[in-house]
Order: sequence, then structure tokens, then C-alpha cells
Amino acid sequence: MSSQTSDRPPTLLPVPSPELAHLLRPLFSGVSPTGGVAIAVIRGNERTVVCRGYVDRSGARPVRADTRFALGSVTKTFTGLLLAEMVARGEVGYEDPIDRHLPAEVLPGYPQDRPITLLHLATHTSGLPRLPVGLLPSALPRWFTAPYATFSRPHLFRALPRTPVRGAPGAQVRYSSLGCGLLGLALESAAGVRYEELLASRICGPLGLIDTSCGPDREQAHGYRRGRRVPSFRLPALPGAAALSSTADDMLRYLQAHLAVDAVPIQDRNGTAAAALKAALREVRLPRVERRRSGARIAVTWNHRTEEEGELLFHTGTTGSLRVRGARAEASGGRDSGPASAVFAGYHPGAQVGLVAMASTLPGLRRRFNQTAFATLRRLAA
Repeated sequence: MSSQTSDRPPTLLPVPSPELAHLLRPLFSGVSPTGGVAIAVIRGNERTVVCRGYVDRSGARPVRADTRFALGSVTKTFTGLLLAEMVARGEVGYEDPIDRHLPAEVLPGYPQDRPITLLHLATHTSGLPRLPVGLLPSALPRWFTAPYATFSRPHLFRALPRTPVRGAPGAQVRYSSLGCGLLGLALESAAGVRYEELLASRICGPLGLIDTSCGPDREQAHGYRRGRRVPSFRLPALPGAAALSSTADDMLRYLQAHLAVDAVPIQDRNGTAAAALKAALREVRLPRVERRRSGARIAVTWNHRTEEEGELLFHTGTTGSLRVRGARAEASGGRDSGPASAVFAGYHPGAQVGLVAMASTLPGLRRRFNQTAFATLRRLAA
């Protein structure tokens, strides 16, 4: 498949071809019959959105291309793009220490001779833990409603000075939602605008993502586990980590912007915003650090792999995927609970291929929805 971008308008196919339907079949087969799934595919000049299932258990409203799904950690790619956009404008720098943009009294403890930088936060090399200290005790009383809703910024700022940093910043990749959430707060502070408004004005608005936002005011597809509706696991104190919801239509536009940077239409009155955003779209695909054992690389929040098919960038997200063991909460991986929903977003710049897969009510991690989506992206690229 050619890596050149066609000047022709994209063709939106309402029904997938038999060949594409065959490639997507494993994604649909991994979803519970009571769930919903929306898949968007870009292949060269073709755009296809396929939806099945229902928004909730009533079965009255089918999933559509404009049905919103919680993106979970795929939100981090938007935060990374916002960082690159602000770097392109000269408002922040990748090597800025976080104490330049966050109050000194709320910083986690770490060796001052090698401070945590904004790029460390964006590449999971800050040494910060996955989640904030003290998050679980505040969540347990509301575990079945909105467990993280009361973990406010004052709670976060009180917890940060007690937060340990493992090793020297930049030394090792350790996935941290806390780190990417702090990146969102640092960018918010640098711009003097709240994260939600900053993202809307710099990323979502210019790219025409009309149904992508942090607000819970819009109805979205819900996940269920053992007949119970899974509560919202939004963490308002750290919106840059996992706050966004979006649709298959919007995510298709989002990936198209990454695939065809020069051709993407950007709403901009004076041209300066478009230039910064296009520069950012190129920056976020560049690998920055490498995992020691696997050799996999991290770009600006995106996972970066080189496979037989070429350069692949992707990110995954799950919502409602925590379980409790005594006084601990950890990523779901056991037989007793699985994620209520899962999202995969990935693209292959050389082949001009992109895939978004969003599903609710997954029966368990044994289905490996996100792994299946990655394998599907590779097949599409091949």
C-alpha cells in the first residue's frame, strides 16, 4: 500500500468489504453479546466505521458512529499531542523541570541533581508510581458508584510530597498514569487555562473533534460486569491521564490527522495554530526512549514498535478495570474481574493505515481485545 496521501476526498464505506469484514471478525467475536462495539478503519483513501451491539442493557439504542465511549488511557495521547503543540509554540520545553510549572510545595521527592522533566512524564520515565498515594482509601467507600470522584486536587497536592520516586528520572520506563496526569496539570499551569478548555481550543476544536471532551454531561456506552453497571472511574484531579470520551467518527478524524499531517484540515483563523499543531503531529510519532528488555520504544505517550510491516504506533485504554485485594488495587488481570470496556487506537504511517476499536462489557481479559486489535492493525498494514 502506498505511503503517499491522495488528493482525492476520502471515501466513507457504510458497509465493509468482505475482505475487511473477515479481518475485523476476531474483534467482534471477542465482545460479549450484551455489549457494544465500534470500529473505525482507515486504509489509504478509504474510511469505514462498523458498529454492533447496544449502548446499554436495555437493547433499545444501537451503538452508532457517534456513540461516545470512555477512552481511558488513550487520553494520554491527546495530552502528549498538547505537550508537543505547546513546545512548537515555544510556551514550554520538553526538558523543562516540573518545578517550573508546578508549585514547589507539592512536588514529589526526588534527587534534585536530575529533576523530572515534562518529557519524562510523557515517556513514563519519571520514576513515579502508577497511581497517586492515598487514592485507594478515598475510593473504597464509593467503589460501586464513583470511586475517584472525591479525590480532588487538594487531596492530590497533599499526597505528592509523600510520593516516592523509584530511581533516577529518565533511567527506566515505568508506566505511570500519575505522571501523565501531572503533565496535564503542568501544561494547564503554563497556559493559564484549565486542561479541558486547553485541549478543546488547541486540539479538539482545530481538528473538528466535536464529540470529544472530558465532561460527563454526554451519555455514552456503559460497561457491565456480572449484571451490575460499572461505575465511572474518572479521576477529576488528573484529567490528562484518562478523562476523555470520544466517538468512532471523531477517533477516525484523530488518526487521520496523524497519518496525513499535511492534508489534514485544521480550523485556524491566522495560520499560526495550524503550523504548531502540524509540527506536533509529526513530533509525537518520533521514538524517544527504549525499553531495556523488549526493545519496544516510547514516543510522546504513544507506544512505538517496528514490526515486519514497518513502524507502528498505538495506545490502549481500559475503564472500570480495577479490583480490590485487601488494601490494594491493581490492574485487572485475574479471573474474578475484567475490564468493563476497552479501547485501542493505532496507526501505520508508511501504509496509511489506522484502526480504532472501542468495546464495552468485555467478559474478561482472556479475550485479549486490545491484543487482537494490535494483531488486526498489523494484518491491515500487511
